[in-house]
Amino acid sequence: MAEVRAVLQRCDPALLDPCGDSEQPDCAEAARMVLYLTESRRVQKVLWRQLFVLDSMMSLLEGLESAQQLLTQPCPPQPEGGARARWKALKAESRSGVEEVETLLRSLQERIQQIHNRRHTLTQLIQQLHNKKQQCEHLGESLQKAQNALQSCDRQLIQLRAESDAALAQLVSWQRLRDELQVNISALQDVMQINLLSFNQSELRVELRPRPSSDQSSNEQEPLKLSVTWSHDDRFRLQVNDGTAVLVEDCMSGRRPELSAALLEVMQCYMGQVELLSEIQRLRSSFAIDWRPAQRLLVYLKSALLVCHLEVEEGYPGGGRARLLSARRDGQPVDTSGLKPSHTDPSLTDWLLFLSISPLI
Repeated sequence: MAEVRAVLQRCDPALLDPCGDSEQPDCAEAARMVLYLTESRRVQKVLWRQLFVLDSMMSLLEGLESAQQLLTQPCPPQPEGGARARWKALKAESRSGVEEVETLLRSLQERIQQIHNRRHTLTQLIQQLHNKKQQCEHLGESLQKAQNALQSCDRQLIQLRAESDAALAQLVSWQRLRDELQVNISALQDVMQINLLSFNQSELRVELRPRPSSDQSSNEQEPLKLSVTWSHDDRFRLQVNDGTAVLVEDCMSGRRPELSAALLEVMQCYMGQVELLSEIQRLRSSFAIDWRPAQRLLVYLKSALLVCHLEVEEGYPGGGRARLLSARRDGQPVDTSGLKPSHTDPSLTDWLLFLSISPLI
């Protein structure tokens, strides 16, 4: 019994307590039953030997013919292969079987230990496989996130490239416009003094002043201030700033390739009227006048009630003349047929000096 429990202890300890802690009394009862059966077997072996002897005696008595023969007949020889010999043979066979069983049990124990080791190793491998599976799942999630981030970066990169291409195209357009403006400015620098007032991505502001001649001071001439703005649809807007030098159109616009022609037109108009500008600038300091470039009309306010209008022809002062167009006193026309300076071709200065001192109006 102890050997059996030892074998079960080595193989699988769970088999020693199949019913669990709740059925501990049943296990104790089973142990007592095993002891009882072992003792019964020992008693049965003794009884079996006695019955064997009794059977031998009965067989001998059955073979006798009389009681005298029992007394006179010698004891029969011990037959070979009797019960003792068979018992010894069975004992030796049993011992051999026990040894073989013990050998098999040891081999089984070793195999069971190997199985336990392999089961432990397999459990560790399964745990490692589970950990690897979790790691693979985490890596898969990280890879998916990385792919999503990469796709997002690709989309942003495409968008940034498109924006960069658009900005580069706009920059190239601005550079071409700047080059054209620089060419125009370089062409004008021979006859004009150019001051750059401000420059940014959408507006250019310059100040133009004609180069003074030998008998003319540049301080007597009011500069022409221009601002050029351009939009994203490749259009420009040329603005002539307000001031006494406004003898041309206040604003011009068009496509960007037309900018050079517009600038040239403004410059030619300004250069053609620079002498008139200088004269008007000088007269402003002495007379109450107002210049209307669109009508080429000079309005002279002699008094609060008397207003004179002088017309300036194209090409003045070289090819055109200045003449008195009308005069009004308190809104009523005044006869100007006899009003004329003594000069043959009076200038604006001559007319204003004459009108300022004339007692006729």
